[in-house]
Amino acid sequence: MKLRSAAAAVLLGLPLAALAPGAPAQAKDDLVIGVAQFPSSLHPSIDAEVVKAYVLAFGLHKVTAFDANWKNTCLMCAELPTLENGLAKYEEVGGKKGMAVTLKLKPDLKWGDGTPVTAKDLAFTWKAGRDPASGWSNPNPWTRATSMDVIDDHTVVMHLSGVMVSYNQWDEILPAHIEQPILEKAGSTAEYIKQTAFNRAPTTPGLWNGPYRITQYQSGNQVVLEPNSSWAGEKPAFKHIVIRVIDKTPALLANLESGDIDMVAGEGIGLTIDQVIQLQKKEPNKFTYLYKPSMNYEHIDLQKNNPILQDVKVRHALLYAIDRKTMVDRLFAGKQPVADTWVNPLSAMYTPDTAKYPYNPKKAKELLAEAGWKPGSDGICRNAKGDRLALELNTTAGNQLRELVEQVLQNQWKTACIEVSIKNEPPRTLFGETVKKRTYPAMVMYGWTSAVTESPRRTLHSTQIPTEQNNWGGADYSGFSNARMDQLIDESETELEPAKAKALWAEMQQIYADQLPVLPLFFRADAHVVPNWLAGFEPTGHSDVAALHAEKWHTK
Repeated sequence: MKLRSAAAAVLLGLPLAALAPGAPAQAKDDLVIGVAQFPSSLHPSIDAEVVKAYVLAFGLHKVTAFDANWKNTCLMCAELPTLENGLAKYEEVGGKKGMAVTLKLKPDLKWGDGTPVTAKDLAFTWKAGRDPASGWSNPNPWTRATSMDVIDDHTVVMHLSGVMVSYNQWDEILPAHIEQPILEKAGSTAEYIKQTAFNRAPTTPGLWNGPYRITQYQSGNQVVLEPNSSWAGEKPAFKHIVIRVIDKTPALLANLESGDIDMVAGEGIGLTIDQVIQLQKKEPNKFTYLYKPSMNYEHIDLQKNNPILQDVKVRHALLYAIDRKTMVDRLFAGKQPVADTWVNPLSAMYTPDTAKYPYNPKKAKELLAEAGWKPGSDGICRNAKGDRLALELNTTAGNQLRELVEQVLQNQWKTACIEVSIKNEPPRTLFGETVKKRTYPAMVMYGWTSAVTESPRRTLHSTQIPTEQNNWGGADYSGFSNARMDQLIDESETELEPAKAKALWAEMQQIYADQLPVLPLFFRADAHVVPNWLAGFEPTGHSDVAALHAEKWHTK
């Protein structure tokens, strides 16, 4: 381990003392972070992945983001637009009520090559993101604005096609001086995604506007970030932040214990919570342990095109056959609550009035019998044709906890006469191809996180089903399509009255729990292991990760 660390330090040009285990706190010019996954791409608007959001957060800021107190704040804007301060107003758009939202960029923002961040960047991002063939899957899509007025170099007015709850939530913007020529040469947004500098040349300084910028990139291995000399905010404390991929979580734990890495990311891309709990018992004083209740939702997508899973009784039976309560108590020390829908009980939009599926293997077998599946001589159900009730389950290879959960699920389903085989893939393959293109045969288990008030459009609206025609954009990976759900999502995004909005969300959760396009498992508590010498680190528990404020991290 030490030899490999030394070799890596030489390769990266880092001072050996900075990476050597046991180095004194004052020598910590470098922070080495271990993760268990590597992003399939670095373009901020495609392939919704937690690990990518984490890596990008150090160097590419959103216009707005929710903070650790779950409050919407400005990162790149000078003032958060609200109806109260007049930066958001109602207006007539196409004969119906819309909104005009003024975005004022901070005047001192620059890209890593010194080019000012201006309204040109907003205009380019908006125009590119509006193309249906872009394949983008932004939490807050640029398509919300039907037109844009450029007022000056730092001010634009976005004209929204309707009244929208998310009117003052805006994602990352792209550097027009770098990306616009690439798009123009590519000829289409679909081709542009293959040519973008974020994937082809991620060390290009002009891509980054945050406190750090990527200076070295080794695909599948590690990313190195250094302070962005054009950053006008609080000066970053570390000379290098190294994000190192160790895709087997037992090996990740070993590297942490040995000192080859300083900390692990806790947003579901580092150690599993059971590993952190055991480490804390073993080494209670060696690290700082933080458990943050989060919006991370572990679940199993069900393949809509699988003939077995098209029967809602089978889907209900699958959930009744799982003892989720015992699972979270034994594996996670009760720190992760069982999920009934995708909405976390911490959310203001949560409703308890949905269908519940407590562990009931007898009920599961009854439902399967009603669906035409009865136990055979070997204990596995068969239908009238003699077909076995056999399904395949996929997840991320190398994640020890997920693989353990798979085994528990496999055994519990077998008790209910359901045969499940396990086939796992590396995260980059699973998320970059299998899930994105919906080629998984039956079930795929993974987690996704959402913003504090994020609409479920990306994951549940029929327009967000990835297809070749939309360049595999969107994140409705189960292929769920329900006209009433679409209508409710549309209405919820425009309802600013809290009571009415909550009623819409309640009905959405009821449909979700009844139809079960997805098997809810649990909400994760993000388990963070950070060095005792690190100050300024504050986990958020949602998709706007702590790394968005990495300039505040420093040695005590």
